[in-house]
Amino acid sequence: MKEEPDIICIDGGSTDSGPFYLGTGTSKYSRDICKSEWRTLMLARAQAGVPLVIGSCGTCGSNDTVDWMYDITIELAAELCQSLRITKLYSELTADTLTHALSAGRLSALKPAPEIDDESIGSCTNIVALAGAEQIGAALATGADIILAGRTTDTATISALPIARGEHSGASWHGAKIGECGAFCSSKPSSGVIFIEFDREGFTVEAMADGAKCTPHSVSAHMLYENANPFILYEPGGYLDVRSARYVALDDKRVRVEGAKWQAESNYRVKLEAARIGGYQTTMLALIRDSRYVKNASLWVSRLAEFCKDKISECTSLSPADYSIDFRLIGTNASLGAVENRNGHPVELGVLLIITANSQATASDLSRIINPFLLHYPLTDNEDLPTFAFPYSPAHCERGAIYEFALNHLLELDDPMDGFILRTSEVSYG
Repeated sequence: MKEEPDIICIDGGSTDSGPFYLGTGTSKYSRDICKSEWRTLMLARAQAGVPLVIGSCGTCGSNDTVDWMYDITIELAAELCQSLRITKLYSELTADTLTHALSAGRLSALKPAPEIDDESIGSCTNIVALAGAEQIGAALATGADIILAGRTTDTATISALPIARGEHSGASWHGAKIGECGAFCSSKPSSGVIFIEFDREGFTVEAMADGAKCTPHSVSAHMLYENANPFILYEPGGYLDVRSARYVALDDKRVRVEGAKWQAESNYRVKLEAARIGGYQTTMLALIRDSRYVKNASLWVSRLAEFCKDKISECTSLSPADYSIDFRLIGTNASLGAVENRNGHPVELGVLLIITANSQATASDLSRIINPFLLHYPLTDNEDLPTFAFPYSPAHCERGAIYEFALNHLLELDDPMDGFILRTSEVSYG
């Protein structure tokens, strides 16, 4: 805070934990944790007298999670006796908006992208567009003390202000990319905070934590992070090109960067994300310690899977298209499944069964069919039945609805604010 920043920026979003949070429009993180950290940030904002901006509120950036963060902000404003102007930037789109865009040829697929039509778009539970610098800039223009933004690109909250003030556009986007994950570009990535200064020629990034360093290596390497091309970064309205960028250490904590270029495109496009229900799941977990079964676990699972499919066909009217069963061996292939290429020698294995069906009732009924065989099924026909262990009772766990990502597309806009909504309000507790 002694550096007197012009803005405090937070990226609150991620798809790292899968589509559930976008599908349900909920936050991955604890409300108590978010409120505690937001309190610190609101106090810092009041001290500096500058805007505080968070992008992709509540992990997924849905309208509901923007409102969720707004409620937390109002609570804290009352507790801290703060008077605030708060702007909410909503980035959620309706299915009707996208079906019209599809028919108008305004949707283009990224790789890999699912095939889409009106029906698949209509099945999405939440659809968001990733805001860029223009939308965050419009929110800043409201004079807000705090901006609570829906889904944004990781870089948009940082790039918007220097771009609006006429700083170097390439440097603004480049510095934003370097700073998107805070101290990830320093020698202490878990320390959280960095400081970036933008100007007409480039930017300077500085590590803030005690003992943390920024080096040309640590700074330039962040262009590799979550980016298919380490020299090109696509954003709404164009792309960043850092092939001519130069990284120079000013001292142990600061790196000066110049030479990046911003290439504007004639068509303004934003990336879309969406999720929909992909079925309902029930899981079961069994533990095996018999050394013969541990050694032959893959064979045993393959044999059990075929037996279960036959038993389901015999006992129910379900077809193979109505469900799926997936065995994962915890200690052998739980992460990568069939493509695992490393071998180990565990003492025991956990056998995770994932059952997916079109309804929760069907998934759970299938678990009851499979239950005795997961506990007792033999490796060969001519041997005594083994007994394994369930770590808890009942052995099955109902996971409820599961979600899948449903869009990986670009939407062309006539105006950057098309589909985005700004709502500004004022609260007074001072």
